[in-house]
Amino acid sequence: MSPVSSFLVSPDFNRPEYIQVTLVSAGWDFLHFAARKMRQHEQWSFETGEYELALVVLGGICEVVSNRGTWKDIGRRPNVFSGMPYTLYLPPQTRFTLTSRSEWLDIAYGWCLAEENHPPRLVPPDEVQIEIRGGGNATRQINKMIPPGFDCSRIVVVEVFTPAGNWSSYPPHKHDQHSVDVQGNVIEADLEEIYFYKIARPEGFAYQRIYTPDRRLDELILVRDNHLVLSPEGYHPVVAGHGYDCYYLNMLAGSAQSLAASDDPDYTWIKDTWKDKDPRLPLVSMEMER
Repeated sequence: MSPVSSFLVSPDFNRPEYIQVTLVSAGWDFLHFAARKMRQHEQWSFETGEYELALVVLGGICEVVSNRGTWKDIGRRPNVFSGMPYTLYLPPQTRFTLTSRSEWLDIAYGWCLAEENHPPRLVPPDEVQIEIRGGGNATRQINKMIPPGFDCSRIVVVEVFTPAGNWSSYPPHKHDQHSVDVQGNVIEADLEEIYFYKIARPEGFAYQRIYTPDRRLDELILVRDNHLVLSPEGYHPVVAGHGYDCYYLNMLAGSAQSLAASDDPDYTWIKDTWKDKDPRLPLVSMEMER
């Protein structure tokens, strides 16, 4: 395991944006990403330019005023482990100011080049589709905020909850080349992806492996609360440390507005062994907030 992986981005809480990913820092073509913590009444302004932007409220409440509309009281969960997400999609040429309306606000946002202009949209918790994926100790929860088919150009946004000790993004899969079938359906998209982590307790941890079929890349990365892992290519499974529920926010952009991926053929047999779902899931739901 490398002492410090080039794919690992650690938080810097001395900056307003405690996580930053740019095209230059990541060495890729499409996806920017940042996370920011704000005190009550603090403001942040941004112009999307030629990019579309997705903003996820990780914890707290905010208001967004823009040339495309105004959205008040966005958010309600104090942290990602206590409720369902609010997500705001904004198209190119949007100017906005965000104001924190809670004592603390924690937000994450990604933006990527957009070829078309799509309408802005707030995705509230009751519009988020929950999927319980996998089986056994590879069961996890997928919250789909901006899934494939969403009215946007290319960005995809989901969040994943992995119970303590479970595997996620498993069997290992990749999406690093664009391919279609004879009908023109995308069977694998070439996507840049971030994994932005929250761990239920601050001393907790998870591991993420990134490897290519030829082992040109083969890294095992220790991740902690507020760490980010870049996934530019290759297979990228995750395992949560025993005793510590793990969350990660996935934002992706690339050759298609898609999550089409290919499993590592060495591990596809594992799907046939799954009999039951982990009863701990879902970790968050609309019901827990009522």
